[in-house]
Amino acid sequence: MNKNLLIATLICAVLLLIALTACSFGLSCFSKNEPNVSVSNFEECVKAGYPVMESYPRQCRAGDQSFTEIIKPEANIRVSEPAVNQDVGPTFTLKGEARVFENQLNYKIYEDGGSVFKEGMLQANSPDVGQFGPFETQISIGNPKTNRGRLEVFDYSAKDGSEIDKVIIPLYFDSEKLQTVKVFWGRSEEMGGNSANDCTLVYPVERKIWKTQSLARVALEELLAGPTPREEQSQGYFSSINNGVTIKSLKIEKGIAFVDFDSKLEFQVGGSCRVTSISSQIKSTLRQFNTVSDVVISIDGRTEDILQP
Repeated sequence: MNKNLLIATLICAVLLLIALTACSFGLSCFSKNEPNVSVSNFEECVKAGYPVMESYPRQCRAGDQSFTEIIKPEANIRVSEPAVNQDVGPTFTLKGEARVFENQLNYKIYEDGGSVFKEGMLQANSPDVGQFGPFETQISIGNPKTNRGRLEVFDYSAKDGSEIDKVIIPLYFDSEKLQTVKVFWGRSEEMGGNSANDCTLVYPVERKIWKTQSLARVALEELLAGPTPREEQSQGYFSSINNGVTIKSLKIEKGIAFVDFDSKLEFQVGGSCRVTSISSQIKSTLRQFNTVSDVVISIDGRTEDILQP
């Protein structure tokens, strides 16, 4: 054998023996080529370049640590209209897609103070169970009492009736389409009023309503709806008018407003103070308009012998 070849062979054998000896003492024999970056979750681990196991859910291993991918549940209700913080008028489109039990969804519209003033149901048109289907409906929202609110679209749980898969969309009620009117109610002495001692005394409360040609009628409808629970409990307002009263007709001629109600206006109404308060509430609400100087109240067309103490 060539002397030089023999020497080279011996050198290689010695180097191999040294390497094997090092491995036997636990020293690293092969480079893992992994980055030396501190991570604390799956996303950071992947971003740092550590290897990812294609399991479900996926796992990323950084040295002795292993991080599991968090799988977020897919939303079952998706709303495409209206957009977040959109200005909406008295009618707007609710549109999207959903996969919910029996294809039935629900919605509520809240005012800024937290009160629900509109709610309803709608159907998604899903081709099969577990598949998304489109939904679309027109919503007329009535008269909000504030300039902003929120829309909530959700499903009721078949298990316990709770609201699930909820989508919350803040909204603005288009201020250019709103105007302010006043309604007049009694007010307790504890909250700064004196209606209990003087039954003619009524106090104005502002209402936001959509612009309309029938302004006086809408103001009366707001009066008949009565104070909100918050206005009753924390501000002391009260109405002497029965619940469920409807307006049969309203016309204004030569400064006189002729308003006719159904018989519920006088149903089981007793006491001169209450009768006086009812009349004062109606007349004050109509007299806020410069086209009205006087008011004639009738019930089912009768003006005589109505609202008797």
